[in-house]
Amino acid sequence: MADLPLTLRQRARKPTAAELDAIPWLKLLDGSQRARAIVTLEVADAEPGERMCRIGRPANFWFGVVDGLLKMNNDDSLGQAVTFTGIPPGGWFGEGTLIKREVYRYNVQALRPSVVAGLPIDSFHALLDGSIAFNRFVLNQLNERLGQFIAARETDRIHDPDVRVARNLAALFHPQLYPGVGNWLRITQQELGYLVGLSRQRVNQALHRLGGAGLIRIEYGGLRVLDLAGLKGFAA
Repeated sequence: MADLPLTLRQRARKPTAAELDAIPWLKLLDGSQRARAIVTLEVADAEPGERMCRIGRPANFWFGVVDGLLKMNNDDSLGQAVTFTGIPPGGWFGEGTLIKREVYRYNVQALRPSVVAGLPIDSFHALLDGSIAFNRFVLNQLNERLGQFIAARETDRIHDPDVRVARNLAALFHPQLYPGVGNWLRITQQELGYLVGLSRQRVNQALHRLGGAGLIRIEYGGLRVLDLAGLKGFAA
């Protein structure tokens, strides 16, 4: 019998120095807190389609994206399938579920080969109990995520594809939620189509319109945002 492939959890390893440097909240901790967090942090290389979180499973880790691109959705639920957001480098997610010690109400899976970091739930709560700076980071995460989801709900009601692409693209460049992105994101038109719910061809048309408006520039391997405020406020 052929050996079964190792799960993402079984492939976990200790992070490299460069991977640790890409974790934004580590820089906020004092020396002893940072050292304790590093001991329990793990990273794993996720393949396209592989899931970090699955609806109904208990939340045991706080996850973040070191490199790559993830998608958060509800495609195993009984309702209409909805993609909540994409998660680019620098993004950490699931803190609300961990705080309440609940099961996941969403799936998170890799859209491309990605490096994902995980902090065990007990370490997460220890930092909440012992670090004011960490509490502020998590509180800011929750506040910004709430605003993002409210905006996403409003975007879902917009039928113009160009506006939908603009708003979803702007969300991927959120400076607080995704500090690892900056103004350039490695993303394909097919991947953006998965997040927006449009074909690659229709995404291509929208991107060229946004480029013509001076809001973005299409570059080899990704997109550069030239005017984030303009992208957020883009109207048909």
